[in-house]
Amino acid sequence: MASFISSAYKYIFRRKKSKWLDIEDFNADKPGEDNQLMFQAFEWFAPDDKKHWRRLQAALPSLKAIGVTSIWLPPGCKAMHPSGNGYDIYDLYDLGEFNQKGTKATKWGTKEELVSLVTRAHEMEIAVYWDAVLNHKAAADYVEKCVAVMVDPKDLDRRRVISEPQEIEAWSGFSFPGRGNQYSKMKYRSEHFTGVDYDALTGRNGIFKILGPQNKDWARDVSTENGNYDYLMFADLDHSNPEVREDIKRWIEWLGNQLHLSGLRFDAAKHYSAGFLRDFIAHIQQTVGAGWFFVAEYWKAEVWELLNYLGRMGHLVSLFDAPLVHQFSYISTTEGADLRRVFEGSLVKYKEKHAVTFVMNHDTQPSQSLEVPIAEFFKPLAYSLILLRKEGYPCLFYGDLYGLCGGCEGILRPSCNGQLANLSLARKLYAYGQQRDYFNKRNCIGFVRMGDSAHPHGLACVLSNGPADKKRMNVGKSHAGSVWTEVYGTCRSRVTIDRRGYGVFGVVSYSVSVWVREDATGRDSFGKLYVDSLFVSVFPLLTNHQWAG
Repeated sequence: MASFISSAYKYIFRRKKSKWLDIEDFNADKPGEDNQLMFQAFEWFAPDDKKHWRRLQAALPSLKAIGVTSIWLPPGCKAMHPSGNGYDIYDLYDLGEFNQKGTKATKWGTKEELVSLVTRAHEMEIAVYWDAVLNHKAAADYVEKCVAVMVDPKDLDRRRVISEPQEIEAWSGFSFPGRGNQYSKMKYRSEHFTGVDYDALTGRNGIFKILGPQNKDWARDVSTENGNYDYLMFADLDHSNPEVREDIKRWIEWLGNQLHLSGLRFDAAKHYSAGFLRDFIAHIQQTVGAGWFFVAEYWKAEVWELLNYLGRMGHLVSLFDAPLVHQFSYISTTEGADLRRVFEGSLVKYKEKHAVTFVMNHDTQPSQSLEVPIAEFFKPLAYSLILLRKEGYPCLFYGDLYGLCGGCEGILRPSCNGQLANLSLARKLYAYGQQRDYFNKRNCIGFVRMGDSAHPHGLACVLSNGPADKKRMNVGKSHAGSVWTEVYGTCRSRVTIDRRGYGVFGVVSYSVSVWVREDATGRDSFGKLYVDSLFVSVFPLLTNHQWAG
């Protein structure tokens, strides 16, 4: 809590010291790098047809065209069954190469197809981030006898032991018979795990903490939720075990040599040792991953917990902005909610350089364990707020761009009326330079991006979670006399900028409008059909009508 208060005071102090420049005197910023944009390249119910890697490779040109600079791949290691998404991980060293758990290919495809996808992305200068599942293993090859105690099964306090030490049969033996000793000779046994959720000897379900000769315990530097949130699922890895640590380090060196990666996402980071993760990142930086990007999934709605974790990690990682997603949900589902407070309590407000902003992901989509409902009308507003503003590293979701194949009744169409590509393209072309906020109405806010010398056109954005409205905003004297029209929105009007740089920009009810001068470079890129032919068989009802304008 102290870390949170300190960060908040520093933020407030900076705001009090700074003064807005006269908006009419703004000059274009010096040119910087093009905007970065991550794409989460899967959704939970993506088809189990082993063709996903091929579909993604075919989609790379259109993704790059709308501004995607990096793709976050699903965990492509062998799962516990052929349809597993990879979070039910069995073998880190099997990327769809060996006949294990009933299949050679993973749900996503074969290793050869994965290598082809990553190679092509690298050639196109699209960074690739791998989803690293390092918390647990699933689908052991055999049971072992070991001594364990049961802990509180009601998620009240995992530190509370509720049984005497007892012999159990744990599914903790991993011999990887399909792979043998290729790539790694490491075989996992009960001493490599801290807990399991099933005793095969008695047929009981529960949380069993495995005991060891050195009074083995849960990791201490994990989330304090449920007292101690080390145990999540399956066979929980013991990251204090030297053999486990060394095998994971060998694996990342091997993976980095197999695939041309640019970073990692750490799944379930709040469930395993922060100290191990710091050590692991240092190892990566010294071996295969100098300059890699790291983002951790630490799912908490309270920003102070994220700030504390960043501090504990020495700011080596970025974090997904879960508090912002919860704020999107609250505002979108609460009549008359104050739109001016949309960033209140968000990570991007306090640590913009370490916040990966998003609207939905595979865990929060409909029917998932962390589902966070966001009203459909609000999706374009939310995406405008993460894509068109300067703070944070935004991430597009596959299910919002292409639609969802499950978790709801029928197929869920792409978000933003199929025009999410327009907002992404607006980020690529126009969302540069200094930013001026017009957060002066409860249910209608706006902001302007002034552009920089390499991207001089800028943009104006107006958002409403209430009735139709308008904002008088200044886009700069350099635009005096120019006419601005929408690249996203349904006002269908034209705004002429006056001699001082002001224009009156409208928005219809419960919507967003993004305005750019009509002669801006790249305007002819809008209004074209955005479709990837390989997705037609997957989304036959969607892609024939999905437009980028």
